[in-house]
Parts: sequence; structure tokens; C-alpha cells
Amino acid sequence: MRILFYLVSIVTANVVTARFAPLELGIFIIPMGSFLIGATFIFRDLVQNKFGRKKTYGFILLALVLSATVSFSLGDTLIIVAASALSFLVAETADTEIYTRLKLPMAWRVFYSGIVGGFLDSIVFVVVGLSPLGAGFIPWAAVPAAIVGQIIVKTVMQMVGAMILSQGLAYNDRRLAKAAITTVSKG
Repeated sequence: MRILFYLVSIVTANVVTARFAPLELGIFIIPMGSFLIGATFIFRDLVQNKFGRKKTYGFILLALVLSATVSFSLGDTLIIVAASALSFLVAETADTEIYTRLKLPMAWRVFYSGIVGGFLDSIVFVVVGLSPLGAGFIPWAAVPAAIVGQIIVKTVMQMVGAMILSQGLAYNDRRLAKAAITTVSKG
């Protein structure tokens, strides 16, 4: 299920980005799929917990191919597909490697690795894909606001996801402790 959630979240982020106009909040320009990126990092972390780092890279490659195929089939230009693939690869690799190396509780590893992944994803996609360097959808003057807008949304979503994950893990720990106490008292 973890792999399915990971792959579906990535494809859904692409579909939402392709089908809905970006959200404009003041100077910030935020593709609608940005709201789902936090979930993709969390699901990737859960996949890594279950299958390990090496196999996770295989799932990242599968997700990259799916993502690029869906993006192109929805009418994105080749430069947008390439920028999306590059930003995905950079962000997922950074998230994977940071998550692996942090010696913190899972929720904190998810939060910190996801923030870095979201930061890199935002910069690479906006500069390579949306700026005049790429498809030219936004002028250079709008690039910083587009990057910051995405980083804010991805960070907030990552924080919410890490908090939910933390609560779920705490609940599971309490349930397991209660079951252990019950087993010991019966024995």
C-alpha cells in the first residue's frame, strides 16, 4: 500500500498541477500540485522504512517514469516534463539521503528531509521549467516569489504531515504498550 500511495500521490500532484491554474497569493505563485508534494515525501519515507534505501531508489525511478509520462500525456511541454523530472530526481534523492542519515525520531526525519526536498524541488522546477531559462512562463522578476511561495506551501504541508505521523506513531506506541502490559499481567 505504501508504494501505491507514493505513486498515486505523485501522479495526482502532476494532474492537479496540469489541470488547475496556479494559486496567486499576493506576489506568490503556487502550482496547485505543491499542496501534495509534502505527501509524496512522507510516502517515500514510509516506503524507505519498509523496503530500505536501495529498493526505494527503484521506486523513485518508477515514479519518475510515471510522473514524466503523465505530465507529457496531459499536454506539458518537453521542457516542463524535463524540469519536473529533474526537480523530482534531485528532491527525492536529497530527501532519501537526508532521511537515511538523520538519527532522530521518524517524524523529525520526515520533516527535515522533506523540507530540504521541497526546497530543492521548488528551486529546480521554477528555474529550469518556468523561468525564461525554461518555458518562459514567468519573468525573472517573478522567479523569487514563485520559489518562496512553493517553499512556504511545501514546508507547511510537510509540517502538517509530520505532526499527523507523529500522532499516529504515538498512538501506536501507546496501543503496543497497553497490549504488552495486558500480556504480562495475564502471564
